[in-house]
Amino acid sequence: MGNIQEKISLYLSAALYLLFNLRLGVDITATLTATLWQIVQTAPYVAGIAYVIIALLQYMAEGEKLPWDRRLRLFFAIGILAGLFFAIYEYAGTGAGIK
Repeated sequence: MGNIQEKISLYLSAALYLLFNLRLGVDITATLTATLWQIVQTAPYVAGIAYVIIALLQYMAEGEKLPWDRRLRLFFAIGILAGLFFAIYEYAGTGAGIK
């Protein structure tokens, strides 16, 4: 991972992962607590799915290991999708704004 563009895109992926898992609260403490709780709830599922995909990719590449930055990118991509789906479920499914 010697290229600056690769490093920047990895950091942007991490920032998007945090953004998609961000849960807003009344104050900063509630926001941090809700966001951390969201990540704690979804991280095991995301890691499991990423592990299966990485194992499949390594099997298809005849045992060649994926670099750690590619593994993180897969984790972040799956985590972004999980955060998006969970946010849609939370915000649309609870009837927010309907009285």
